[in-house]
Amino acid sequence: MKASLFIKQTFGALLFFAVIFISAGRFYYWQGMVYVCIGLIMLVLNYTVLSLDSNLLAERSKPGKDAKKWDKRILGLSFLATIGMYVVAGLDSGRFLWSPDFPLVLYVLGILLTALGQLLFLIAQKQNKFFSSIVRIQTDRGHTVCNTGLYKIVRHPAYMGNIIQYIGFPLLFGSLWCIIPVFISIVLLVTRAYLEDKTLVNELSGYSEFTSQTRYRLIPFLW
Repeated sequence: MKASLFIKQTFGALLFFAVIFISAGRFYYWQGMVYVCIGLIMLVLNYTVLSLDSNLLAERSKPGKDAKKWDKRILGLSFLATIGMYVVAGLDSGRFLWSPDFPLVLYVLGILLTALGQLLFLIAQKQNKFFSSIVRIQTDRGHTVCNTGLYKIVRHPAYMGNIIQYIGFPLLFGSLWCIIPVFISIVLLVTRAYLEDKTLVNELSGYSEFTSQTRYRLIPFLW
């Protein structure tokens, strides 16, 4: 199970990486290389110090078929927006240079935000034994609320990590045009967080009480 999921995730990552370099039209592309290095480091962490237990691995590898219809639509749109991010970033900073050069500090900030966001996602996944890739109430697995670790700060820390890395993405690649698909991705993620939160309040025992303990969905002290 672990090996098959590793192969699946590695293949998916390589596919996305390929989109960046094909769009850039060249392999010697430092922003792409940095992004690949961050991704590979996170992939290693995901199967070493932040590895998942066998039950969660099974859920992540082959989640149940009871996903919400709205979630399937959002995931499909999010996939297209992500591809758009990679294509625009590669075309802009790698091939046509539509955007002006960014100050070095912004590139560094982009690298840090991208790495931090991906790391927060992995930690949130590690801390929640019911961390599925789809929105569903896992009655088959005895679904309970996770209220420890990062989940004491916000109710959806993995989404918080995603927002952080989304913000870092156009900075790392030095692409102003990339802000457009990034903005779409963030809107879709915020929408998904809202609908998922509403579903959990209505259908998961104890989640309503959890919202009183952890008040914020995505952004501490804001929302």
